[in-house]
Amino acid sequence: MTDLNLTQALHRCPRPAIAISVPRWLFQELVISCDQNLNKCCELIELTAKIQGQLFAILNHTAAEGGHYAGVDTLKTRLLPWLGTCFSMARSSVTDDTSLQLIQDSAEKDRRIRELSASHDSELQMKDTQLCSTLRQLDSIRAELVDTQNELDETKSKSATTLLATEDEILQLKADLRSAHEQVEIYKRKLEALDDNERQIRLLRDEVSYLSTEKVMLQERLVKSRSPSPSLRHSRSSSPMRSESPTRAQLTNTSRYARLVSRFSDLYAVERLEAQTLLRRHIADLEMVQKIIFIAVMESFKTAKLAYRQFKLRVRKTLSPSHFGIESLEDAAVDYIVRNLDLYDIQASVNDVINAMNVNPRISFPPEVDFVLISSLIRETCRVAFAMQTLEPPLDLAFASDGELYNDSRYRRSYDSEFTAPLVMYHVWPALVEGDVVVVKGEAVTRRGATWSRSRSTSPVRSRSLSPSRNLTFISKRSLSPQRLRASHL
Repeated sequence: MTDLNLTQALHRCPRPAIAISVPRWLFQELVISCDQNLNKCCELIELTAKIQGQLFAILNHTAAEGGHYAGVDTLKTRLLPWLGTCFSMARSSVTDDTSLQLIQDSAEKDRRIRELSASHDSELQMKDTQLCSTLRQLDSIRAELVDTQNELDETKSKSATTLLATEDEILQLKADLRSAHEQVEIYKRKLEALDDNERQIRLLRDEVSYLSTEKVMLQERLVKSRSPSPSLRHSRSSSPMRSESPTRAQLTNTSRYARLVSRFSDLYAVERLEAQTLLRRHIADLEMVQKIIFIAVMESFKTAKLAYRQFKLRVRKTLSPSHFGIESLEDAAVDYIVRNLDLYDIQASVNDVINAMNVNPRISFPPEVDFVLISSLIRETCRVAFAMQTLEPPLDLAFASDGELYNDSRYRRSYDSEFTAPLVMYHVWPALVEGDVVVVKGEAVTRRGATWSRSRSTSPVRSRSLSPSRNLTFISKRSLSPQRLRASHL
């Protein structure tokens, strides 16, 4: 309530009624009835209550403007004693001692209030100090948090950079590995090309030696043809030197011999192991796998020898009508075969070997697969065996049968053999022989309990193991005319 409202309220209140005492007011108003007096009194009380309410509102407003504890002393020294006096006047039962006691209690309460106010102020100051320190700590923690966040961002960026660098290194290493593999493949191809070049060089050297020999012979013929003596011309037609002139097959016999022996050893070291690996995927029994490979090699030599004989007969039949020269028809046929080994129908021999193995009772194979699985080994063995028949003398495989007496000069024992067993359980690889001389040893498995088998062997060498008398007859005939003997038994 504003000051204007307070002034208006004071003007509306009759001043004489407020200023007079109660007995005098009663005396002056006796002329009025009781109801009117009571109504008048109630009006005065209502006006007084309104004025007091406005005064207390002003007092409250003024005290609120002073703050929390401002004006407390004024209220204690003036308002509270006045209110106590008013209430004490209203009650006649309150004595002076009681009033004094109330004043003392009020003073004690004032003192307590002051103490509480002082303690409250000190606590507020302490709280303010703690709040300031807490704010400073919070600021420092925020600064540390910002620094930590910056460090974390920096670490993340470094980690990302390191990860990218690591991925780049991995990609680079993979690229280096691929390039290394490519280089290895290139080197392998170069090595194979080098081997081919070496083989070609050897062939060219053989050609050169052969051409050199022919050159010498032609020079001798030229010298003889220029001679005016008729006896020399007569001797030119009947000179025994012409029959002794070597052919290409005879000139390259040594080099072809070494190359084929080396290729036979490679068959054992490379193609045999590859075929064994392929067969082990379908057959768990290692013994059966080794028997299959051994029989495949033996059948390949048998088929290649038969194909060579047939091919040689066809060549002799073809060359016979038009053959003339210093060399015999046999030598010309062999020389033609050596020059044209690529005319050999090797696929037909491979098919014959596979058919022979399908009916062989000594070996078994799963029905869902075929012996075509090892056709690579069979093809290479047939090619080597066919080329070995062009040598002089030809190379062949030694006769072998299960249960035979172990021959240390012909075979070597396998790693799983019983080294004290005298009999061969089965063969792993055949021995390569030249007549009765062992050129390359084979491999056999010796175990105790092996029995000698009298079953007919499928080895192509068995057909050559004739009776001693026939063998002696052949030897005597060969000593007389080896070319005629070989031609008659093709």
